[in-house]
Amino acid sequence: MTGLHPQQRFDNHKAGVKAARVVRDFGVELAYEWFDEIPPMTYAEAALCEPTLADELRDRGFVVFGPTLRRAVEPARARPVRRLARKKS
Repeated sequence: MTGLHPQQRFDNHKAGVKAARVVRDFGVELAYEWFDEIPPMTYAEAALCEPTLADELRDRGFVVFGPTLRRAVEPARARPVRRLARKKS
């Protein structure tokens, strides 16, 4: 979500300018095939679309850092350990 051209924004990330650490450290190149057909939009429109796109990519097996529309799932709780009573000697 930026007013910059995607390549310029990626270059800024790599240079450490308003950078996301994961992009700065591990980014290789842009995947234009994933966003080339998405039309330009306002910041407000992009903010509404971003979580949906992120969830679609997660469903396809990609690791995505960012927002989601999904509800958080509580981690499974460990069952309490039953302790056996010891006989007094």
